[in-house]
Amino acid sequence: MTVRTRVTIIGAGPAGLLLAHLLDRQGIESVVIDSRTREEIETTIRAGILEQGTVEVLSQTGASDRVLTVGQRHEGIDLAFAGEHHRIDFAATTGRAVWLYPQHEALKDLIAARLAAGQDIRFGVRAERVEDPDSDRPRVVATDGDGAPLEIEADWVVGADGSRSVARASISGRHSGAFREYPFAWFGILCEAPPSAEELIYSNSQQGFALISQRSPEVQRMYFQCDPDADPNAMSEAELWDTLQARVPGTTLNQGRIFQRDVLRFRSFVASDLRRGRVVLVGDAAHTVPPTGAKGMNLAVADVVLLADALRAALAGDDAPIDAFPERAQQRIWKAQHFSWWMTSMLHLQPGASDFDRQRQLGELRTVVESEAGRTYLAEAYTGWPLAGVERVLG
Repeated sequence: MTVRTRVTIIGAGPAGLLLAHLLDRQGIESVVIDSRTREEIETTIRAGILEQGTVEVLSQTGASDRVLTVGQRHEGIDLAFAGEHHRIDFAATTGRAVWLYPQHEALKDLIAARLAAGQDIRFGVRAERVEDPDSDRPRVVATDGDGAPLEIEADWVVGADGSRSVARASISGRHSGAFREYPFAWFGILCEAPPSAEELIYSNSQQGFALISQRSPEVQRMYFQCDPDADPNAMSEAELWDTLQARVPGTTLNQGRIFQRDVLRFRSFVASDLRRGRVVLVGDAAHTVPPTGAKGMNLAVADVVLLADALRAALAGDDAPIDAFPERAQQRIWKAQHFSWWMTSMLHLQPGASDFDRQRQLGELRTVVESEAGRTYLAEAYTGWPLAGVERVLG
C-alpha cells in the first residue's frame, strides 16, 4: 500500500506531534507514524519541566489548555550545597518561569488535538527505512500493525523518531555525530507521597547529587547519582530512602510507597547533519542532552518552531529558511548542550575527584549563588532563551 502526503513525520513524540499540529494550522497535511500504541505513548511516565516559551507555544496554538490549568508554575529552584540552601529566583531575575507538566500529559493533549482535527496518526506502524532523500519525493518504507508493507511518499520527511532514529540513518548514518557519555547515572524513583518542597531541589552533597522533584500532588519523582551499571532492584526501599535523605540535608523528605525505579544513563549527542535533501531531523533524533538542565523536550519544541516555518516556506517555493535550518537549530542545540554539561559538572561528584576538585566545585556554586550575573545566567538558561521564529508560529 502506498500513501501520498505533503509531510511524513516519523515519531509521535512531542516533536512529531507538535510539528503536525503547527503544520495543520498552516493548512499543510501530514501523516504521523509511530511503532508504539497510543496507550504506550500516553502511559510512559517521563519528566516534564517546560520552559516558558514551550508553554506559550502549547497554550497559544491550541495544543494544550491543561498545561496552564493542571501544570504547576515554578518561579525558582533550590540549589543546595555545603549544608546550605539557596533559591534561584527566576521571576526576580528574568521575569519568567517554568511549568512542571509531565511529558506524557503533554502527549495526551497533542494526540487528542490531532485526532480532533482529523489528522492522520498511525500507531503501531514501524518505519524500516527512508529512501530517496535527495529526490523531490522521499519515501518512508514501513510495516503496519498487521505486518503488511506500507510506503508513504511525501514532499518532505521529518525524523522525530528518537535517539535510535531510522531517519538519521538516511542522512549521515545512525551513529554519526558528536557523542559524550558521562561516568555516572541517575537512580530514579516514583513514590506515592506529597511533594517534599514547593520547588525542585538540586543538591550537591558529600555523598553525591540528588534531585527532589514532583509529578503531581500525590506523586514525587526523585533521583540520586549512581554508577551507570547500578542494578535498580538491588536496594531495599529503606536503603533508597536513607540514600536520598542523606543527600538533601536540611530537608525532611515525605516518604511513601515506591512504585517505580530505574537507572538513567547520561549521554550527550548531536547528529553530524540535521538535513539531507528533503529529510530533516528534530528532537532526540537530532540530539540528546543529560536531564540536569531540563532541556530535552524544550529543545525539541525549539527545533519544531523553526522547522514548521521553514517547511511552510519550502512548500511555497522558498528554500532559504530550510537551507538555513540546520545552522540556526544547532546554535540553540549547542547552547543547551553547554548549559546541560555545566549544570551536570557543577552538581555531580566526579569519580576520582581530588579534594582540590571538590573545593573548586563548591567555589563555583558559591560564585553562582552570590552573583546577580550568575543567578541571572542560570535563570535565563533554565527558563529558556527566546524561540527563534515563534512570532510566525503564534501569529
